[in-house]
Amino acid sequence: MPLYPFPSLREVLVFALVLGRVAGIFAAIPSFGGQTVPMNFKVLTVLMITLVCFPVLKITAPPMPADAFGLGLLVLSEVAVGLTLALVVQMVFSAVEFSGQIIGMQMGLTIASIIDPSRGSQVQLMSVLRSLLATLLFLSLDVHHMFIRAIIESFSVIPIGGWHITGELVSFLVQRTSDIFVIGVRLAAPVMVSLLLASVALGVMARAFPQMNIFIVSMPLNIGLGFLIMGGTLMIFFHVLEVSFGNLNGQITTLFRLMAKGG
Repeated sequence: MPLYPFPSLREVLVFALVLGRVAGIFAAIPSFGGQTVPMNFKVLTVLMITLVCFPVLKITAPPMPADAFGLGLLVLSEVAVGLTLALVVQMVFSAVEFSGQIIGMQMGLTIASIIDPSRGSQVQLMSVLRSLLATLLFLSLDVHHMFIRAIIESFSVIPIGGWHITGELVSFLVQRTSDIFVIGVRLAAPVMVSLLLASVALGVMARAFPQMNIFIVSMPLNIGLGFLIMGGTLMIFFHVLEVSFGNLNGQITTLFRLMAKGG
C-alpha cells in the first residue's frame, strides 16, 4: 500500500518520532494542555504542526529498533524532550499559582475554591484569577511562538534518540524549581506587605480599644485592602511576569546545550 505522503515505512517511523516531540511540548504548554481544550482539537493541532514542520527538518534518523519495545522507548524519549522544554514555562505558572495561594490565605479566602479551567481541579480563587491574567500575558507576548521555534531548533541540536538524563540537567531543573518560590514571593510581595501592616495596625487597635471586635473588622478589611492593592500593583505583576517570560529563551538554550551534551 502506498504510504502517501511518505515514500517508505522508515519515513513513517521518523514522522511518528517528530510527532512525539511536538506532542510533548504542547502537552505541557499552558492554555493548550488544559482540560478546557477539546482532545480532538489538540490532536489535530499537533498533527498539523508536525506536518508543516516535518518537510523543513533535516533529520538524520538513527537505526530503528527491530522490536516494538525498543521503538516505544524511542518514542518516549522524544516525548521527554518536549516535556523538558515545556517544563520551564510550567514552573512560571506554578509560581503564579503559588503567589495566589499566599494572597488568598492572607485575605482569608482559603475556604473559597473554584474549578481551575486549565486543570479541571479545585484551587483557590486568587490562584485562578492570577493564572488567567498570566495566561493572557503569555499569549499577548507571543511566548507560545518561542516554543514553536524551539521545536525546529531542537532537531538541529538534539538528534532523535539523543535525550539523556545527566547530573547537570537535573541540577538545572532543580534550580528552576526553586524559582517557583522566588517568583511567587515577588508576585505576592505587595499584597503580603500591605496586609501585614494592616494586621499590625489592627493589633495595635485591639490593645487600645479592647471592646472592639477585631475579628469582625479584619475579615472585610483584609479582603477589600487585598483587592485594592492587587489592582494598584497590577503593572508590577505584569512586569515581573514579563521578565520571567523573557528569561525563557535563555533557559531553553541552556536546556539544548545540556541535553545535547548528555547525548
